[in-house]
Amino acid sequence: MKLRYAFIFQVALSATLSAHAEPDEAALCKAQGYPVGTASTWFTDICVRVGSFSHQGEIWGIFGGRPNTLQPASQALALRKSDTAPDFRWAIDKQKGLTVDDYLQRQPVMALLVIKDGVVQVERYQYGRTAEHRFLSNSMAKTITAMAVGLAVREGHIKSLDERADHYAPTLAGTLYGETTLRNLLRMSSGAKFEELYNGADDLARYVAAARYGGAAAGAVAINSRAYPQGERFNYASAETDMLALVLRGATGQTLSAYLEPRLWQPMGAETSALWRAGSDGLERASGNFNATARDYARLGILLANDGMRPDRPDLGEILPRDFVLEATDWKRHPPAFAPRNATPYYGYGYQVWTFPGEQRRFALLGVYGQTIYVDPAQKLVMVHLAANATAKAGQTSMGREVGALWYGIVTHYGRW
Repeated sequence: MKLRYAFIFQVALSATLSAHAEPDEAALCKAQGYPVGTASTWFTDICVRVGSFSHQGEIWGIFGGRPNTLQPASQALALRKSDTAPDFRWAIDKQKGLTVDDYLQRQPVMALLVIKDGVVQVERYQYGRTAEHRFLSNSMAKTITAMAVGLAVREGHIKSLDERADHYAPTLAGTLYGETTLRNLLRMSSGAKFEELYNGADDLARYVAAARYGGAAAGAVAINSRAYPQGERFNYASAETDMLALVLRGATGQTLSAYLEPRLWQPMGAETSALWRAGSDGLERASGNFNATARDYARLGILLANDGMRPDRPDLGEILPRDFVLEATDWKRHPPAFAPRNATPYYGYGYQVWTFPGEQRRFALLGVYGQTIYVDPAQKLVMVHLAANATAKAGQTSMGREVGALWYGIVTHYGRW
């Protein structure tokens, strides 16, 4: 009899543990405590993905350089939490009425926040991550770089987006990227022949290898062939964001971190310092490699949802230039080649930001392996989604469709799509 009860208890315990299991936790190496990778493994090894994506700023030797720091505000933007979480529902295929819990049980999400009118509606963490962890941006950092360009234009450091990159970055003279205008770099339309597959054998890998010891200018030399004239079409190429970092250093005399700390990170009310990985030349690898807490990413989303203004501090004025934010994030302000369903089968592309189809202006900061900030300015709605997906491109797993379905469900909870 005792054996029978022991067996029943074991089955019940097993069922309880399995009910609380988090997606892909074995592959993500929960048994090893979600280890942190090294300079050579942090990006590609799934076993160290959770640990590395929440500690990338601290891993020694990445890109042969150190992280640059952006110090937080003396007084953070307060993020009040809603007393009750809304009953958000989403659907995929024939499955209706799915909840936020359902989503978290299906997808390897480290942090998920939903903010409406500056109030946190949902804040959830998995895999032992917390509000204190700094999470890796991957390519969400590209939008931050674009905002630095807008600030430099406002301050007169950059005269026109239609100037060539080598006007501000003389080390790019004689390169394809040096001949490209800033506007075309912002739209990723240099015309360079560049394939980004994240397989270690693409043009991105070739660029990264060349840039490791010589910086972005040395990487630019490796990309020397045009597939079509600049400005003609969108082609995703992370190297083009690094070129903007070179331009900004030439125009302002500062690194991105030094330039943005007093102009963006502190005025927007960041609560925690951010880390931005730099190469051996001290310049940030601007195409990614930004590290911040989920709540500070939410604060950035709130700033963008309010077109560059901080809703609790109107006295600060436009922290980001409103006209630039609108131009960057509205597909109607760009040529047809960059519109949704033209630039890609779904998204459009603005200034280092992805634009949604539809008349309503909505946009997204997207990074590989599932890093996302979705923004709906009309509804003052923001969703921060930080993940450890199995593949770099979320569309190669169920995450690509399901995160879109979740966002659609949240948007339509408050209004019409």
